[in-house]
Amino acid sequence: MELRRLGTTDIEITPVGYGAWAIGGGGWSFGWGPQDDSESIAAIRHAVESGVNWIDTAAIYGLGHSEEVVAAALNGMSESERPYVFTKCGLVPDPADPMLPNRRVGDPASVRDGIEASLRRLCVERIDLMQMHWPADNAAVEDYWGVLVEARDAGKLRAIGLSNHDPEQLARAEAIGHVDSLQPPFSLIKRDAAGTVLPWCATNGTGVIVYSPMQSGLLTGAFDRARVDALPADDWRKRGPEFTTNLDANLALVDALRAVADRLGTTPGVVAIAWTLAFDAVTGAIVGARRPDQVDGWIAAGGVRLDDATLDELDAALRSTGAGTGPTLP
Repeated sequence: MELRRLGTTDIEITPVGYGAWAIGGGGWSFGWGPQDDSESIAAIRHAVESGVNWIDTAAIYGLGHSEEVVAAALNGMSESERPYVFTKCGLVPDPADPMLPNRRVGDPASVRDGIEASLRRLCVERIDLMQMHWPADNAAVEDYWGVLVEARDAGKLRAIGLSNHDPEQLARAEAIGHVDSLQPPFSLIKRDAAGTVLPWCATNGTGVIVYSPMQSGLLTGAFDRARVDALPADDWRKRGPEFTTNLDANLALVDALRAVADRLGTTPGVVAIAWTLAFDAVTGAIVGARRPDQVDGWIAAGGVRLDDATLDELDAALRSTGAGTGPTLP
């Protein structure tokens, strides 16, 4: 796979990276249900062996368990074999019940503690990219961004970024220290970033790694209403609007995706990922896998380039189905 420079950093990443959200397992508010750690480790190693050179995780995924599984998967790899590891801080579980909505914290002490905890769980002395997961409810952007800049300057973090922040918040952070990367949600269904944060990042030299390009599995082509109904009770998707109130329009879009994929000799998921990578501001896309065979279902996306005719076909499908919101063409 080709390598793309992440903003102005010295980090060069493959167009697709391994997303470690789902492997955190269940037992928290945005869990994906039970998960076998041995399958997670096998999936990570298979992704790396297949050419993926970065992993994205977060402290909140599985309440720290995802970071621990990532560390276990990379244990024993040589320096030349190891992928970059990106993680996130700033979300903590509700102390009364981890199934309640997460708390968004950004006071300097909490952010510093979060950095140290991730360093320990990942078993590293420096984290390649640390991102603030969401804007904090208890602190200003300047408060937590200053801590990340400080930690980057101290050598604990190679690069720093923001996730789920808007252009105004990005600009406030940039005034303190350069924002190396942004992680927004972006897919054929959730397209709003194309008209808001992507232009800001292109103008300011900020790399972009998008999450949920297959809309949490919905755009793989493997879902229908029966499968959604059969999701475990503690799988957050069972409550998500894209899997409930918006499901009919989204499944109609998947049918159109399938027709495009059949013509190209690939899968709907690969087409969905390639669509996000068609935007010039996007450096890479985060794609999850709970088993090694799921990696095989999307790894080809790193080498697929959609031509104008295909992009126009997908534009027409979005307009006819009414699925999602946001710009429909790169």
